[in-house]
Amino acid sequence: MSVVLVDAGGTNIGSVRYALQRLGVDAQLTSDAAAIRAASHVILPGVGAAAPGMRRLNEAGLADVLRGLTQPVLGVCLGMQLLCESSEEGDTTCLGLIPATVQHFERRPGLRVPHMGWNTLTATRTHALTSGLRDGDSAYFVHSYAVPVGDYTLASCEYGESFSAVIGRNNFFGMQFHPERSASVGAGLLAGFLAL
Repeated sequence: MSVVLVDAGGTNIGSVRYALQRLGVDAQLTSDAAAIRAASHVILPGVGAAAPGMRRLNEAGLADVLRGLTQPVLGVCLGMQLLCESSEEGDTTCLGLIPATVQHFERRPGLRVPHMGWNTLTATRTHALTSGLRDGDSAYFVHSYAVPVGDYTLASCEYGESFSAVIGRNNFFGMQFHPERSASVGAGLLAGFLAL
């Protein structure tokens, strides 16, 4: 197994790498297209905003590389949102791998945006990635934008409205929360990805 972390300027790269090391995997941090294509598993971490994230991928020549991958690919937090067609954040065109538009949370009384903290995951579709999820399992979120629930949703979450917590289509997957900060639940989901 050869796992790479796409170096696209995400600030959570170190914590994701450490979480993988706890699972016995030493992931290479790289922006080299050949190394990304040769990997068995690719992880696109990211914290920040959609427009700068896509700009970094385009400037590094990695957007088309990611679109052409056939091995399992996992987007984390902003990385998940970048897998979608577009984002309302900065009216950004994204990678177009998941048929969804990332939307800002609606302002609702009593709900603060960004959505920050622990929240419960609900499996919505049977898939190897989420087979280890149990009722009441929680993950740690920090985000103001979310992917709506659709045919690609593997697990959802509620925060004033239902949104996608885990997505999957073909070989592309995403986790809106931070698995590297979600204790045993996050570790289990990362292990599930590595087993794909």
